[in-house]
Formats: sequence, C-alpha cells, structure tokens
Amino acid sequence: MKIKILTQKGKCALLAGALGMLSNPSFSLSTGDIDISLPNVTQQVAKIKGKILDTKTGEAIIGANVLVKGTTNGTITNFDGEYELDAPVGSTLIISYIGYKSIEVKAIAEPQTIKLAEDSETLDEVIVVGYTTQRKESLTGAMSNIKSSKLKDVTTPSVENMLNGKVPGVYVAPGSGQPGSNGAVVIRGQATINGSTAPLWVIDGVIVGSDAGQLNPSDIESMTILKDAASTAIYGSEGANGVIVVTTKNARVEKMTINASVKLGISTLNNGNVEMMNGEELYDYYSSFQNADMLTSLTWWKPELRNRNFDWWDLATKTGFTQDYNISLQGGNEKIQSYFSLGYYDEEGAVKGYDYKRYNFRFKTTYKPYEWLTIKPSFTGSRRDIYDQQYSVTAMYKRLPWDSPYDAEGNLEPDRSPNWVDGSETNYLLDFSYGNYSESTHYELMGNFDFDVKITDWLIFSSVNNYIYTNNSSHSYTDPRSGSVENVKGRLTEWRSDVTRRYTNQKLLINKNFGKHSINGLIAYEFNDYRYKNLDIYGTGFVPGFEVLDVVANSERTKGGILEWAKQSYFTQWKYAYDNKYLAELSLRRDGASNFGDNAKYGNFFSFSAGWNINHENWFNVDWVDNLKLRASYGSVGNRPSSLYPQYDLYSVSASYDTNPGALISSIGNKGLTWEKTFTTGFGLDATLFQDRLRFNFDYYIKNTDNILYRVPVTGLTGVTRVWRNVGKMRNVGYELSIGGDIIRTKDWNWSVDFNMGHNSNELRDLFKQLDDNGNYVVKPVIIDDGTTIAGSAQRILEIGEPVDTYWIREWAGVNPENGAPMWYMNDENGNKVTTSDPSKADLYKCGKASPDLFGGFSTSLSWKNVDLSAVFGYSIGGQIYNYSRLEYDSDGAYGDRNQMKLQKGWSRWQKPGDIATHPVAKYDNKDQGNVTSSRFLEDSDYLKLRSLTIGYNMKLPQWGIQNLRVYFTGENLFTITDYSGVDPEIPAGNNPDDNLSVMGTAGPSVYPSVRKFMFGLNLTF
Repeated sequence: MKIKILTQKGKCALLAGALGMLSNPSFSLSTGDIDISLPNVTQQVAKIKGKILDTKTGEAIIGANVLVKGTTNGTITNFDGEYELDAPVGSTLIISYIGYKSIEVKAIAEPQTIKLAEDSETLDEVIVVGYTTQRKESLTGAMSNIKSSKLKDVTTPSVENMLNGKVPGVYVAPGSGQPGSNGAVVIRGQATINGSTAPLWVIDGVIVGSDAGQLNPSDIESMTILKDAASTAIYGSEGANGVIVVTTKNARVEKMTINASVKLGISTLNNGNVEMMNGEELYDYYSSFQNADMLTSLTWWKPELRNRNFDWWDLATKTGFTQDYNISLQGGNEKIQSYFSLGYYDEEGAVKGYDYKRYNFRFKTTYKPYEWLTIKPSFTGSRRDIYDQQYSVTAMYKRLPWDSPYDAEGNLEPDRSPNWVDGSETNYLLDFSYGNYSESTHYELMGNFDFDVKITDWLIFSSVNNYIYTNNSSHSYTDPRSGSVENVKGRLTEWRSDVTRRYTNQKLLINKNFGKHSINGLIAYEFNDYRYKNLDIYGTGFVPGFEVLDVVANSERTKGGILEWAKQSYFTQWKYAYDNKYLAELSLRRDGASNFGDNAKYGNFFSFSAGWNINHENWFNVDWVDNLKLRASYGSVGNRPSSLYPQYDLYSVSASYDTNPGALISSIGNKGLTWEKTFTTGFGLDATLFQDRLRFNFDYYIKNTDNILYRVPVTGLTGVTRVWRNVGKMRNVGYELSIGGDIIRTKDWNWSVDFNMGHNSNELRDLFKQLDDNGNYVVKPVIIDDGTTIAGSAQRILEIGEPVDTYWIREWAGVNPENGAPMWYMNDENGNKVTTSDPSKADLYKCGKASPDLFGGFSTSLSWKNVDLSAVFGYSIGGQIYNYSRLEYDSDGAYGDRNQMKLQKGWSRWQKPGDIATHPVAKYDNKDQGNVTSSRFLEDSDYLKLRSLTIGYNMKLPQWGIQNLRVYFTGENLFTITDYSGVDPEIPAGNNPDDNLSVMGTAGPSVYPSVRKFMFGLNLTF
C-alpha cells in the first residue's frame, strides 16, 4: 500500500487524529514533540525494496514489519520475505518481527537484503511478577506463566476457567454449564478453615480483589500464577491464597495492526452417567417393589401409567448458541503507542430461558513526551446483561414421567393438578405463561492514570492510580396468579448496588549494575479501599401486567446497607545477582487493615529466597543442558477475617417490636484478634535441555498456617452464637511437576507434549479448646457442615491430624444378603465394629476427604506447515464426592414424588435371600431409611476429561494486507471417563457465606450439567 509522504506538521495532525481519544490537553501533541531527526521531506523519494531473512537459516521471514522511523509509513513482507514502499532515500527503516531483535537500517535506492537474529531476551522470556518484571532465568520463586495462546482452548467469559488443568498445584472447580458461571480457584491447598480460599487477582498492576471481574479473555496477554512465599509475600496479607497476575495486551512500536476474531458455536448438555427412568421403566420399577400389592389400593396406580411418558428433560433443554466477537487495534511510534479493543459475547443457555450477554472495551496508551517521562492512561468498561426465564433444572430430574404439564388438548395443567400422580407440585410453565421473569445488568468501569519518571539511568519513580466503579441492578416480576405468591397477590423486586474501589501505588524502582553484580530494588507505599452500598425492595399486591413499584399495595421489604474497608501498606523488595549465577531476593511488607482492632492493626510479612544457575558455572560443561537452576525460599503471608468489623461489639438496629424500632446484640468483638499467618518453605528445580526441546520443573513446599481465624461457637445467652478468634494451626505439604518437550521440531513439522501434576496433603495441627465432662479445657473434634445449604447433607470433622475436608458420616456396610435390608457400622460395647440395620444406632466415622490426591492436565500439539492440531486433557485422582442427589433419586422407594435413577453398570438390586447386591430391597413408601446420609453416597471423584480438541489452518496473505488468517474448529468437553454416577465429577463452585465462591465436595439434587460445545473460529490480523 502506498502512503503519501506528509509534511512534518501533517504527520502530527494525522497521528493526533488517529489517536483522537487522547483529547485531554495534557496529551496534546506539538511539533516540538516529534523526533526532529527525521529526514527532510525534500530528500529524494524512491521505491525502497528489500528482502528479510533469518540469520541462522537464511529462510524468508513472512509478515515482518518495515516502518519508516518517526512516521506511520510502513508495510509487511510477503511470502518471499520481500517488501516494497515509497520512502526518502537515507531515511531510517525499523525492521521488527516477534521473536527477533528489532534493527534499524538506512534506506537505499537499490534492493537490499536484511537479516534478523533471534532475540535471546525474548527466548528467555520476561515475566510480570509482583510489582516488577523479571527475566525467567533470574527468578527465585515458584510461579507459572501462561501465554494467551495456551489459554484460549475453551470458550468462556470467566477467566478463571481458562486455568483449569494448565498449572501444577492450581485446582479449579469450574462453573456449571449455565452461561457466565464462575469457577473457584485454590492454589496449593486450603490454608484456612472458614476464611476465603480465593487467590488475589492483579490486573495490569492493580489489585482488583478475589476475582477477575468482567475481564475479557481476548484482552489477556499472559497470566502469571505466584505460588510460594518468595513470590507472594510482597502482597502481604492478600497473598495467603496465592496471586494471579494478569497482563493485558499492549501496543508496540510498529505500524497499526488490526486483529479481529469471531467464534460461533453450539452447546448441548452433557449429563454424565445420570440416566433417569422413563414412564415404562418407572412403572416396572414400582411393580418390582417387595410390597407392590400395596399399590393396588392407590387410586392413581393404573396399568396405563406404563404408557405415559413425558420427557421433562427434553422440555427444558435445547441446543444453546454462542457468539464471541472481538476486534483490537494497536500501533504507534517511539512517542506514543495505543491499544483499543471491543468485545461482544452472547450465550444462550442449553437450558431454555437463560441468555447471557457481555460487552467489553479497553483503551490503553503509552505516551512518552520526554525521555524522562512516560504517561500510561487507560480506561476499561464492561456491561453484562442476564435475562432469566430459565426452565427448572430440578424438574429435569425430579418430575415424574407420568405427569405432563399439558392436558390432552395441549393446554397447561393447573398447579397441583388432579391429573398428576404427584399432585403436590406446581406447573412452572404456568408461571412463564404469566410472564414471570428476572433480569439483571452489571456495569464495571475501571480507569487508570499511571506514569513513570526516569530520575536517573538506574532510578525510576513509578505511580499507579486506579479507580473502579461497579453498578448492579436487578428486577423480577412474579405474577399474582402464580402459585408461589397467591397469598400476597404477586411480587415485584428491585435490587441495586454500587461498589467503588480506590487503589494507588507509589514506588521507587532501583536497577543498578556494576561489574558482575546486579541489584534491583523497590520501595513502595500502597493504599486500597472499598465501599459497597445496596438497596433491596420487595413490593406485593398489584394488578397483573404492571411491573413498577408504584403499583404495589404493600411494601413487603425495604432494606439497604453500606460496607466499607481500607488497607494501607509499606513494603520493599531487593534482588541481587552475581554473574547471573547466584541469585538472592528479600522482601518486607507491613500491612494495616481496618478490620483489626488497635491492638493488632498492623501485620509484618517477609520472604527471602535464593537461586543457583548451575549451567553458568565455568566447570559445568554439559552442552545438552541449556538451563539448570536450583531454588529455595522461605517467607510469610497473611490472611484477614471475612467479616469487616470483628473487632467491635455490634448491635443490629434493624430489629423492631410492635412496629417500634429496636436494637439487638449482633456480634461480640475481639480487640485482640490478630493476623492469620502462613509460613512457606519451598524448594525447586528448573531445567531446559537439548536446545529447549525438553522442559522440566519440580517444586516441593511446606505451608504452616498459624493463628487460624475462626468463628468459635459460644453460648447463645447474649443472642450471639459465634465469635471471631485465633484458634489453630494447619499444614499443607505438596509437590508440583511439569514436563514438556518437542518430540519433533523441523521446518515443516512440530509435535510437542506437555504434562503437569500437583499433589497437596492437608493436616489440621491445632484447634481451640473446649470444656470436657470433667471441667477441663481440651481440644475436641468440631463438626461442621459441607458448605452447602442442603438439610441432611454430609458433615465434616475438624480433628487434629486429619484434613479439614474429612467427611464425618455413617459408614455404609452394604446390604444384608438374607433380607435385603440396608446396613451400617456401629461400635458395640467392647468397641468392636459391627453392623446394624437401624441408622439411629449407627456410629459416625471418618470416611475419606473431598480434595484429590493428584490433579493436573496434559496436552499435545501437532503442526505441519500451516495446519495444526491440539488436544488438552484434565484429570483428577483420589478424593471423594458426596452425591446427595442419589439420596433423592436412588432412594429404594422412599420417595414416591420424584423420578428415580436407572441402576448403573456394576449396580444390582436385592431380590431374594442370598443375593449379594449393592442396593437394598425396594419398597413403596420405604421406611428402612437406606437413603439416609451415609458413605453409601460417597463416590470417587477420579476422572479423565478431554477439555478441548482443535484443528486449524493458518494463511498469510500479505498481498491483500492480511498478516495472518486462521480458521479453526474446536470441540470442548468432548468426553469424560469416570465411574462417578452423577452429572460431572468436577463439581461446580458454590456460594459460601464467608466466601464468594468455594470449592464444593457435595453434588446437590439440581446440578446444572456441563455443556459440550462445538465452535467455529476465524482470526484475522491486518
């Protein structure tokens, strides 16, 4: 493409126009801002031609950038590595290509051949760690860095789900198949009892909290997971659960590049091993009951039931549709570079009636008006819309196939229809016919004004200043004719919340080299605060069809609240290297938080680490070893209580008596409450061999947590039943391994394989003391729930020497072969373990744990010329799931108002004396209680899952201005190999009162299944 040569002032106008968003006067450009070393436009203009080759191989480099320095005049090389453009003879050309060192050459009138050399610093990649960047070779901490190309094998709007199975030691409980659902991340095991286990998220240097918000996955350049004390201690009290550092894409000094991508696909529900009975199967099952003669006395029991078969699953499900569009523009010159992106994601759920939409934009600029000043403003925004008229997931499993929501004429049956076998149910399709629905909108805006001041060659002042604002609103309409609100004649709800978060970080960066010595340091101050305000209103009694609160007759509920916290920190970090062989690092941090009392407002945290690059030793002469490094670290990080005001005695002033306002004690404060601290010792080995054809990383760690924060039960005489205290100790021990290699690496062929695994062992080492029967204070086991709100679900036990996720339930003893009765274990008077068929006599035992013993993933990638094929797998070994859904759907006849599961492979039902069976005798209205909570429903969570399979084709079409065109097809969640009888052994993350998202070990009766997706994608780079 020919570009007319502009005058100096014209270039300024063109550049300012192209970057017109920088309308702030402080960013305006003047002629004096432009590099006056540009060649005079009166120089001879000629057709500049050349060819760019690889220095080592001599092969042509396709798509290399050729830019006339100080202008926007540029081009890219074609299939033969050739370029052509109009430029003044004698002007400076900047030649650049990813993975190669950029060079500058003088333009001459004759064709010239230019050779580019690989960039060793790019090969030894620079990683964003904490508050700085480091070359990978100089790292002393345990961390994993993933580039964007390794993250996008799954189509998800939730960033955390992109990490699943890709990082050793990082466990991800995925979101469900519902569009937009978030996952929960645990790094190196659970370090606390009932505090948050979510890691800290840092986006472009800004601490954003325990999740990534509405970050667009397409904007991500890389993600670095910080795991040990050497890498997380610099974050002090927010680094206890690990840190995920996200770097979004930036512009580079090159001609304008446009990237556009489209993903379109369909999704279907993947119901795992669960199969519910149809009408015929359920009829035959009832007919096989030991007491089937009782059924003849029931008015609804008729032979024609066998032919009635309504498919509630088919009613509620459909083929979902996903659209994902993204476009980005990036480019600039030595003075100013900008990046701008737009994204749109739309997913219709595979369960009918749920639609998720999200809109994203991101604008980032780096402006260098002077050699000593760099200004980096940015602005990011998103909007999320959810429309929810979703069909009932519970009904998909629960409702009897003998009951239909439609009568013989196709009209909707009324609630509690006399035509139904289960006449206690409502017809949720009626609610939809009345127009019942809910909708919500979420806005998220984030602005930064960052700048760097270069004081000397070795001293820089860096300032990060950020403001985040989020707004949530939701509205729901429940028609007066709906069965659930008949008594109040309809309900309207409105909910609003506003969140503001301010963040600032001011630091001095020191980088000094002298001889073989290198010192990097920082001294910094940080402030972060948060304010949440909400309004929650219910109105009842209105005429059908009206949807504003003005029409309601009664104000059923009016609530609102404000929550606030603040934190400030002082910290420093120093890194030393001698001859790039011996590495050392020290960090110190002091945090002050508003949710501690004056007695313990501030906490101190530290880390020190060392590394040894053995391959740089003079005596180490092993040619096939590229890099060999030993690492060791020790340090501390902290944790705060999830409550914002545990230090204060608080009253609830929302109480009332006879319509008069009142106050009740709501919490008892603890002024001495102090920081929970985790001390981590770690050792690591990194190696790359055979010219980077084999890669190896191994880490071993011990995490000791002290002063565990826990809401200790107390007498309820004051109306308060729990108080925050520091009560215990915990240890996590584990190892992580990752191995990768290029099995084939030639000009046309490349085949690589990567594997990672993580193991973590958790042990409770101390707990608070309680009074025993003799009046002595002793440590006794504490029984807790499983984090769900399901009544009768599996309990867990906190006992010294055991993992904190240990199940504490009746132990299943199988089926009595003589009479088919269920059996459990109990201890007799001599302490011997015997069986009983009375669940009230059964004892509770420790029956395994929820967390896996080994987990991770592996992947392979094969490419031939422009064709590539890749597959990503995930796996988990050890650990157990309490499948509560079987308590209802595998109930031996105890529940006559819900459908039942088919017997799975290896299962059998007792029929006659002598049968050795997995399932007790089935009876109508069974009172044997074989489905009470017990280890009968505790199942192994082992699985092997093909997360994605992708085939793609790449084309370079420089003659049309297209640097790269990629077309690909992807299948996601294609198969799972598991013996787990439920929907999916990867239990979706759940809500916990003390944690936004938590890893669950219990599968409830209405799990939204995961979805299988088939996607078509197109990527274009201009």
